[in-house]
Amino acid sequence: MNRSLELHDLIGAGVALVAGLLAGLLLRTLLRWLGDRASRTRWGGDDMIVDALRTLVPWAAFAAGGAVAAQILPLTERTGRTVNMVLTAFVIVAATLTAARVITGLVRTVAQSRAAVAGSATIFVNITRVVVLAMGFLVVLQTLGISIAPLLTALGVGGLAVALALQDTLANLFAGVHILASKTVQPGDYIRLSSGEEGYVVDINWRNTVVRQLSNNLVIIPNTQLSGTNMTNFSRPEQEMTLTVLAGVGYDSDLEQVERVTVEVVTEVMKDVEGAVPDHEPLVRFHTFGDSRISFNVILGVGEFSDQYRIKHEFIKRLHQRFRAEGIGIPSPVRTVALTQGSAPVIIPQQRHGAEALVEAFDELVL
Repeated sequence: MNRSLELHDLIGAGVALVAGLLAGLLLRTLLRWLGDRASRTRWGGDDMIVDALRTLVPWAAFAAGGAVAAQILPLTERTGRTVNMVLTAFVIVAATLTAARVITGLVRTVAQSRAAVAGSATIFVNITRVVVLAMGFLVVLQTLGISIAPLLTALGVGGLAVALALQDTLANLFAGVHILASKTVQPGDYIRLSSGEEGYVVDINWRNTVVRQLSNNLVIIPNTQLSGTNMTNFSRPEQEMTLTVLAGVGYDSDLEQVERVTVEVVTEVMKDVEGAVPDHEPLVRFHTFGDSRISFNVILGVGEFSDQYRIKHEFIKRLHQRFRAEGIGIPSPVRTVALTQGSAPVIIPQQRHGAEALVEAFDELVL
């Protein structure tokens, strides 16, 4: 010390510390009030700014009070310099945490506003947070007088060993970035892998992709597996899709009537059922002369993948009801069985529900 410590020095330092603490509390209260006002505006940037200041400003005020107290106390030059470095490092840590929160918030907002990563910014937010915190850590070390050059050299040399040890983790990380950047899969898409897993993509993080099945179970898929397998994305290039329903009528049916009635049912379903596409053009295509019927496909419009089950269910019910009302038959398959006793064949027209006739034919042959 340049001089001896006196009572008024302690009182002044205490007043400075208390003043810094009170200033921090008052500023935090003021910023909380501003945060309430900012939450009522349409622009989300003011909320982010006030939230950042709410963390940084009170701690900066407290650190300023500590710096004033250090100036009041009769400290030696070395001790004063050490106290100032510690307080500066304290402010830098607070600023780093605040910057990490603000920047990751901006990254999340920008990522969610872009079609390529809409709904999932986890992987980019985590990368950004790590980078900001690492930079702040290096600045703190430099402020405390610790040379970061040897540390950077050690990190460069040890990076190879770390990369080899975390090979799978880094592969999943870069695979996740590649998936999002290539716009092949986005959260909210319904996908089906060649291995059979399917469902809605919930999140793509730094290690794996989370898929929610229609049964509400979660399937965890490593990013490398997702990027290296054959996959069908039912939400790309657009969510709307078509659904093909196979039907058939008897050979004695009027195909013009069948087509007209089917189109009317499709139009009705497209307008009434939730998840259907109201402006979808009904399509009916006859394609096969079958064993017992003329088969045709009906093409329906579906808003998204999970809507197809409800729409198909309702369409089949209504089409069956209309066919019965119009007198259009939907025949069951017919099979002819020929049984030979000696040189005289016995021909039995056989339907699926005619098992009794087959039993009687065998009885006749035995007798």
